[in-house]
Amino acid sequence: MQLLRALLALAYAVSYTTAAHWCYEIQAKEPNSHCQGPADWTGDCKKTHQSPINIATTEAKVNPNLKPFTFIGYDQKKKWVVKNDGHSVKMMLGNGSFIAGGDLPTQYQAVQLHLHWSQESDRGSEHSIDGKHFAMEMHIVHEKGASSNKEKDSKDKISVLAFMVEVGDEMNPGFQPLVEALSHISKPNTNATMRESCLQDMLPKKEELVHYFRYPGSLTTPDCDETVIWTVFKEPIKLHKDQFLKFSKELYYDEEKKLTMKDNVRPLQQLGNRQVFKSHAPGQLLSLPLTTLLVPTLTCLVTSFLQ
Repeated sequence: MQLLRALLALAYAVSYTTAAHWCYEIQAKEPNSHCQGPADWTGDCKKTHQSPINIATTEAKVNPNLKPFTFIGYDQKKKWVVKNDGHSVKMMLGNGSFIAGGDLPTQYQAVQLHLHWSQESDRGSEHSIDGKHFAMEMHIVHEKGASSNKEKDSKDKISVLAFMVEVGDEMNPGFQPLVEALSHISKPNTNATMRESCLQDMLPKKEELVHYFRYPGSLTTPDCDETVIWTVFKEPIKLHKDQFLKFSKELYYDEEKKLTMKDNVRPLQQLGNRQVFKSHAPGQLLSLPLTTLLVPTLTCLVTSFLQ
């Protein structure tokens, strides 16, 4: 009996270690590395509705139901807890922030915010738009409310808002509280409390949040569950170069602080038989020059008058 228990304990330990010991390609390439890079991820990671993807804007179809979101509690100021989880920097959002609208089936609660990045300005985002990668990508992860139906096989348990991040010349004050906290969480499995800030200040301007893409996909980390409604916003967030570089300078993958945290991105996945949709923002029809729209009308009026 004791031998059986020992074998069961060993089997559990091996399976737990195998499932938990995933990493990014930059880590898997390190000498003496034994972690599983993206090519070897398990779970749903080999399925066909995976994320991230390249978004081809000309192939995205307009969906008139993709209307503006309602952001609830995004304007509240809090001292958020931020942690280095060994894969990214993560802000724990707790209770009080929700999204609705945007053709979502119900209200979703924000649970955490994390980012993906590189040291270079064109390879740090997971998604790409028309083949272009950005410096970083920010994900705000939401889950269905407690009162909502959470079937095990539901394809919409999670709603992720994704924002591309560009490097610019101006400081972004909305991001500064997070940037300042990075030096306190250099090692994995450490956390700190940010100075007071709010989520709304980290996002693009409200009028820009009406332009976005939508598709069904997965988590971009194991077990890559295909339960995500993805919303990828068109307007990027802009960070100063110094703010951007802080992420790869201050954070590390390992306790020994030998490997700086960067290139924490999953490679692009095939779109397959999925369709990407795009929002139809108010006023979009007026994107043509005004003269182009008026000339046919004026011509018709003049012709009628001359007759």
